[in-house]
Amino acid sequence: MSGRLILASASPRRLDLLAQIGIVPDEVVAADIDEQSEPRERPGDLAKRLALAKAQGVAGRYSGDVVLGADTVVARGRRVLPKAADEAQARHCLTLLSGRRHRVYGAVCVIDGQGAEHRRLVMTAVMFKRLSKPEIDQYIEGGEWRGKAGAYAIQGAAAAFVPKIIGSYSNVVGLPLTETAALLRGLGIQGGIGTDDRR
Repeated sequence: MSGRLILASASPRRLDLLAQIGIVPDEVVAADIDEQSEPRERPGDLAKRLALAKAQGVAGRYSGDVVLGADTVVARGRRVLPKAADEAQARHCLTLLSGRRHRVYGAVCVIDGQGAEHRRLVMTAVMFKRLSKPEIDQYIEGGEWRGKAGAYAIQGAAAAFVPKIIGSYSNVVGLPLTETAALLRGLGIQGGIGTDDRR
Protein backbone atom coordinates (compact mmCIF):
# COMPACT_ATOMS: atom_id res chain seq x y z
CA MET A 1 0.00 0.00 0.00
CA SER A 2 2.81 2.42 -0.78
CA GLY A 3 2.27 5.85 -2.30
CA ARG A 4 4.07 9.12 -2.32
CA LEU A 5 5.39 10.06 1.12
CA ILE A 6 4.60 13.57 2.34
CA LEU A 7 6.35 14.88 5.46
CA ALA A 8 4.04 17.26 7.31
CA SER A 9 6.86 19.15 9.02
CA ALA A 10 9.30 21.88 8.13
CA SER A 11 11.80 20.58 10.70
CA PRO A 12 15.22 19.97 9.12
CA ARG A 13 15.99 17.60 12.01
CA ARG A 14 13.14 15.26 11.06
CA LEU A 15 14.22 15.30 7.43
CA ASP A 16 17.79 14.44 8.46
CA LEU A 17 16.60 11.65 10.75
CA LEU A 18 14.53 10.06 7.99
CA ALA A 19 17.55 10.24 5.68
CA GLN A 20 19.56 8.28 8.27
CA ILE A 21 17.30 5.29 7.65
CA GLY A 22 17.22 5.80 3.89
CA ILE A 23 13.79 7.41 3.68
CA VAL A 24 13.46 10.54 1.55
CA PRO A 25 9.98 12.15 1.45
CA ASP A 26 8.63 13.03 -1.98
CA GLU A 27 7.48 16.36 -0.60
CA VAL A 28 7.89 18.39 2.59
CA VAL A 29 4.96 20.58 3.65
CA ALA A 30 4.82 22.72 6.79
CA ALA A 31 1.63 22.14 8.77
CA ASP A 32 0.14 25.38 10.08
CA ILE A 33 -1.52 24.51 13.39
CA ASP A 34 -2.04 26.01 16.85
CA GLU A 35 0.48 24.29 19.12
CA GLN A 36 -0.89 25.62 22.42
CA SER A 37 -1.72 23.03 25.06
CA GLU A 38 -5.22 22.71 26.43
CA PRO A 39 -6.02 23.13 30.16
CA ARG A 40 -4.82 20.11 32.18
CA GLU A 41 -3.68 18.32 29.01
CA ARG A 42 -1.00 15.71 29.70
CA PRO A 43 2.30 16.16 27.80
CA GLY A 44 1.94 12.85 25.96
CA ASP A 45 -1.63 13.66 24.97
CA LEU A 46 -0.48 17.05 23.67
CA ALA A 47 2.20 15.42 21.51
CA LYS A 48 -0.34 12.93 20.10
CA ARG A 49 -2.91 15.62 19.37
CA LEU A 50 -0.40 17.87 17.59
CA ALA A 51 1.08 15.05 15.50
CA LEU A 52 -2.43 14.08 14.41
CA ALA A 53 -3.37 17.70 13.65
CA LYS A 54 -0.25 18.15 11.51
CA ALA A 55 -0.90 14.98 9.54
CA GLN A 56 -4.61 15.75 9.08
CA GLY A 57 -3.89 19.34 8.09
CA VAL A 58 -1.75 18.17 5.18
CA ALA A 59 -3.49 14.89 4.25
CA GLY A 60 -6.57 16.70 2.93
CA ARG A 61 -4.45 18.16 0.13
CA TYR A 62 -2.76 14.88 -0.83
CA SER A 63 -5.44 12.29 -1.57
CA GLY A 64 -4.01 8.80 -2.02
CA ASP A 65 -0.61 9.67 -0.56
CA VAL A 66 0.97 8.72 2.77
CA VAL A 67 1.36 11.66 5.15
CA LEU A 68 3.71 11.63 8.14
CA GLY A 69 3.16 14.06 11.00
CA ALA A 70 5.20 14.23 14.21
CA ASP A 71 5.54 16.33 17.32
CA THR A 72 7.99 16.55 20.21
CA VAL A 73 7.05 17.74 23.69
CA VAL A 74 9.53 18.31 26.52
CA ALA A 75 8.08 18.18 30.02
CA ARG A 76 9.22 18.27 33.64
CA GLY A 77 6.51 16.46 35.51
CA ARG A 78 3.29 17.60 33.87
CA ARG A 79 4.73 21.00 33.02
CA VAL A 80 5.29 21.40 29.28
CA LEU A 81 8.37 23.42 28.39
CA PRO A 82 7.91 25.61 25.31
CA LYS A 83 10.00 26.37 22.28
CA ALA A 84 11.62 29.41 23.83
CA ALA A 85 10.55 32.69 22.24
CA ASP A 86 13.49 34.69 23.58
CA GLU A 87 16.66 34.44 25.65
CA ALA A 88 14.86 34.98 28.95
CA GLN A 89 12.51 32.09 28.28
CA ALA A 90 15.40 29.88 27.15
CA ARG A 91 17.28 30.66 30.35
CA HIS A 92 14.19 29.80 32.40
CA CYS A 93 13.81 26.43 30.62
CA LEU A 94 17.46 25.49 31.12
CA THR A 95 17.29 26.49 34.78
CA LEU A 96 14.26 24.23 35.27
CA LEU A 97 16.05 21.32 33.58
CA SER A 98 19.38 21.80 35.40
CA GLY A 99 20.27 18.86 37.66
CA ARG A 100 16.95 17.12 37.06
CA ARG A 101 15.36 14.40 35.00
CA HIS A 102 12.73 15.30 32.45
CA ARG A 103 10.76 13.47 29.79
CA VAL A 104 10.60 13.91 26.03
CA TYR A 105 7.42 12.70 24.35
CA GLY A 106 7.55 11.98 20.63
CA ALA A 107 4.33 11.31 18.77
CA VAL A 108 4.12 10.03 15.21
CA CYS A 109 0.97 9.90 13.09
CA VAL A 110 0.91 8.38 9.62
CA ILE A 111 -2.22 8.75 7.50
CA ASP A 112 -2.30 6.26 4.65
CA GLY A 113 -3.76 6.66 1.17
CA GLN A 114 -7.16 5.42 2.37
CA GLY A 115 -7.29 7.93 5.22
CA ALA A 116 -6.58 5.45 8.04
CA GLU A 117 -4.49 6.77 10.93
CA HIS A 118 -1.52 4.85 12.35
CA ARG A 119 -0.05 6.29 15.56
CA ARG A 120 2.75 5.77 18.05
CA LEU A 121 3.85 7.60 21.20
CA VAL A 122 7.39 7.24 22.57
CA MET A 123 8.79 8.58 25.85
CA THR A 124 12.47 9.12 26.61
CA ALA A 125 13.79 10.07 30.05
CA VAL A 126 16.64 12.59 29.91
CA MET A 127 18.94 13.50 32.80
CA PHE A 128 20.59 16.92 32.85
CA LYS A 129 23.69 17.60 34.91
CA ARG A 130 23.64 20.65 37.15
CA LEU A 131 24.36 23.67 34.96
CA SER A 132 26.40 26.64 36.13
CA LYS A 133 25.36 30.18 35.21
CA PRO A 134 28.37 30.54 32.84
CA GLU A 135 27.36 27.30 31.07
CA ILE A 136 23.81 28.56 30.59
CA ASP A 137 25.07 31.97 29.45
CA GLN A 138 27.43 30.43 26.89
CA TYR A 139 24.76 28.09 25.54
CA ILE A 140 22.25 30.90 25.14
CA GLU A 141 24.87 33.06 23.42
CA GLY A 142 25.39 30.31 20.85
CA GLY A 143 21.73 30.50 19.80
CA GLU A 144 21.26 26.74 19.47
CA TRP A 145 18.16 26.92 21.69
CA ARG A 146 16.10 28.75 19.06
CA GLY A 147 13.13 26.75 17.80
CA LYS A 148 13.89 23.80 20.09
CA ALA A 149 11.39 22.26 22.50
CA GLY A 150 12.76 22.78 26.00
CA ALA A 151 15.35 25.23 24.60
CA TYR A 152 18.07 22.67 23.88
CA ALA A 153 19.35 20.38 21.14
CA ILE A 154 20.80 17.08 22.37
CA GLN A 155 22.48 16.55 18.98
CA GLY A 156 24.41 19.82 19.40
CA ALA A 157 26.37 21.51 22.16
CA ALA A 158 23.75 20.51 24.75
CA ALA A 159 25.05 16.94 24.49
CA ALA A 160 27.56 18.04 27.14
CA PHE A 161 24.65 18.60 29.55
CA VAL A 162 23.23 15.06 29.31
CA PRO A 163 25.03 12.27 31.20
CA LYS A 164 22.24 9.77 30.71
CA ILE A 165 19.08 9.00 28.75
CA ILE A 166 16.68 6.10 29.06
CA GLY A 167 14.98 5.29 25.78
CA SER A 168 15.20 6.49 22.20
CA TYR A 169 17.89 9.06 21.36
CA SER A 170 16.35 9.91 17.99
CA ASN A 171 13.09 10.68 19.81
CA VAL A 172 14.86 13.46 21.72
CA VAL A 173 16.29 14.84 18.47
CA GLY A 174 12.82 14.97 16.93
CA LEU A 175 11.58 11.62 15.57
CA PRO A 176 11.55 8.10 17.10
CA LEU A 177 13.09 6.21 14.19
CA THR A 178 12.37 2.61 15.18
CA GLU A 179 8.66 3.27 15.55
CA THR A 180 8.47 5.53 12.50
CA ALA A 181 10.23 2.97 10.30
CA ALA A 182 7.84 0.25 11.51
CA LEU A 183 4.77 2.35 10.68
CA LEU A 184 6.06 3.17 7.20
CA ARG A 185 7.18 -0.40 6.54
CA GLY A 186 3.65 -1.55 7.27
CA LEU A 187 2.50 0.69 4.43
CA GLY A 188 5.11 -0.57 1.98
CA ILE A 189 7.58 2.29 2.43
CA GLN A 190 11.02 1.04 3.33
CA GLY A 191 14.35 2.73 3.59
CA GLY A 192 17.76 1.18 3.55
CA ILE A 193 20.79 1.67 5.72
CA GLY A 194 23.32 3.83 3.92
CA THR A 195 21.12 4.55 0.91
CA ASP A 196 18.79 7.29 -0.22
CA ASP A 197 16.42 4.83 -1.92
CA ARG A 198 13.29 4.50 0.22
CA ARG A 199 11.67 1.62 -1.70
